[in-house]
Amino acid sequence: MNMVDSREHAVHWAAAISSTLLANLTRAKLEALLGGYVEQLLIGGADDARQIGRSMVENDFVSSSTLEQTLTHLGEHTQVSPAQLAALAAGYAEAMRDRTLDQQEISRTAAINAMRRAESAVRASEAKFRAIFQSSAFPIVVVDLEGQIIDVNEALLTMLDYKREDMRKVTGRDLAHPDDREALRKAGQRLIDSDLDHLRVEARMIRSDGETIQTHMAISLVRENADSPPYFVTMIEDMNEMRALQSQLVRQSLNDMQTGLPNRTQFLGWIEGAVGSKGPETLALVQVDIDGFRGVNDAFGHEAGNRVLMHVATRLRTVFTESVGKVARIGEDEFGVLIKDPRDVRGVIALVEEFTRQLEEPIWIGANGVGVTTSVGIVARAARGGDAVDLLRAADVTVGWAKRDGKAQWALYDKERDLRDKERYALAASIPGALEEGQFRVDYAPVHSLADGSVLALEAKIVWNHPERGVLCPDTFMDQSSDNGMIVRLMYWALTEACAQASEWYAELGSRTPALSIDLPPRLCREPELVAEVARVLDRTGLPPSSLRFELHEHLPALLTDEQLEELTILAERGIGLVLDQMNGGNVGVDRLRLLPLTGVKFTGAVVHGLDEGANRVDETASVALLKWASILRLPLYAEDVRTATEAARLASLGVTGGQGAHFGPPLTAADVSALLLS
Repeated sequence: MNMVDSREHAVHWAAAISSTLLANLTRAKLEALLGGYVEQLLIGGADDARQIGRSMVENDFVSSSTLEQTLTHLGEHTQVSPAQLAALAAGYAEAMRDRTLDQQEISRTAAINAMRRAESAVRASEAKFRAIFQSSAFPIVVVDLEGQIIDVNEALLTMLDYKREDMRKVTGRDLAHPDDREALRKAGQRLIDSDLDHLRVEARMIRSDGETIQTHMAISLVRENADSPPYFVTMIEDMNEMRALQSQLVRQSLNDMQTGLPNRTQFLGWIEGAVGSKGPETLALVQVDIDGFRGVNDAFGHEAGNRVLMHVATRLRTVFTESVGKVARIGEDEFGVLIKDPRDVRGVIALVEEFTRQLEEPIWIGANGVGVTTSVGIVARAARGGDAVDLLRAADVTVGWAKRDGKAQWALYDKERDLRDKERYALAASIPGALEEGQFRVDYAPVHSLADGSVLALEAKIVWNHPERGVLCPDTFMDQSSDNGMIVRLMYWALTEACAQASEWYAELGSRTPALSIDLPPRLCREPELVAEVARVLDRTGLPPSSLRFELHEHLPALLTDEQLEELTILAERGIGLVLDQMNGGNVGVDRLRLLPLTGVKFTGAVVHGLDEGANRVDETASVALLKWASILRLPLYAEDVRTATEAARLASLGVTGGQGAHFGPPLTAADVSALLLS
């Protein structure tokens, strides 16, 4: 990971914990500190993570909320292993323990030093020490050099489950585990024989019921004056409680607080174990995404969203029991199921279908019965020697297919489809560089009059002269460029290029120039600057608005908002034509059509081919009926993908004005169009 990536992680980490901090750090210093932590975590191991936990305490990150938010953020947003998270939590807990002991030791030393002051202040000093001694949350025992107990506080009695009178019957040696007594004796002797004031050791103690407690002891030798014998003051920390706290912190870092399911960090650990050399032979990964989850939150509030999450989690646990697979929540509205050595893929699909069947019953939020559906991706493959990251990516891709295919369904991973998608997405991602290098050009498909063969319009087609894959037609890259937003830049470039070329033809031919036609994808209709950008292009190139027309996909009217309809109406009012394109006999809402100021309708596919010689009688009847219906619109009709003379003739007889396609020849370069129009 480079410095930019670590800085970005540090910024997000700082945002997650800033409201919990007690430390007095500026935002810049906080982000710089966290950036160093991120780099250390990503290149180091568990020991580095433990040091970071200690460093957090040293920098006054002492709120439990800070640690909780840190573990959650690192587990979900960085490539930090569960072992590193556990080590970080352990280091944090150790540092907090040392900090507390140091503070307690400072208090104890202050009290003891106070006792050494003038005799007039002895009583006051003793009172202060007694207050600290009795109120301390840490157990304290005072013994003489022979091990006889002088005093204990309530915390020690509670920890060992003794009553105060019981202390008269035992010695300090009796409280220690038999195997640790000699080590403690030697530690005390070391203090007596040296100039040391205190030391720390780990030792076991015995409760009154015989239970062993692992403890951390801070033993101090107090030498008051020559007239009074020295004695030991020992502060004790119950390590069992500390380890329980560490275990709790680790559990919190590996489990989702809302559903109680394991979280993404633990799920990644499962997968990494499954693809190891000792993992199962095969595995299936099921990823479940809740459809429309944000809509539920927006409509009914986050409490309703939490109920939906619990509803889905419960159904998953019911179907995918512990004997079948492991269930986890891996995202805001995403769940994962890992199945080791599934019997077969069909069995996994049956479980997924049983899960979706159980979701058919709506959940009631007030008076609203809210339906919950999910899109599910299934990946089944050999486990050993696999790659956990690639497996998760495959599951995510497969869920994407299910969503694009209509949601509320499952999809099975297809390697060939994935490879095709990768190639298309790679193409879309490289569009900016290709534009910079001039790899794109605009060709033109002439629209010929079916009456006399003259050229009525020129449809601009974007062509990519790819250095490795050769000439690519728009179908190869346009869909993916729409998904990643590159289509906006590409279409504005093509519009500028085509308008500039058409302006040159207009300068020669004037009103006899064929209209320039270009697709207007749905993504461009959502651009707030569409009208202004089109106006700028026409103004720069000098092409009259009446010479330009946009082609709209037949499904576009149903997708447009009122604001977008208004934008298209403004374009039409300025003289730009709007042609409804790719009419193929589908269900187009007539009410939406009436709202669009159309200047033409273009048919394609089955409507055109149903008029060919030897076409199916049913297809022919449907084509004739649709074209006759379209004549009611009293708009010019056009046909695309005209392949034969028979199709052209039949279209003309049914009132179609112009046609384009293989029958009229392939698209032409700008030079070919110039030769055709100006010769």
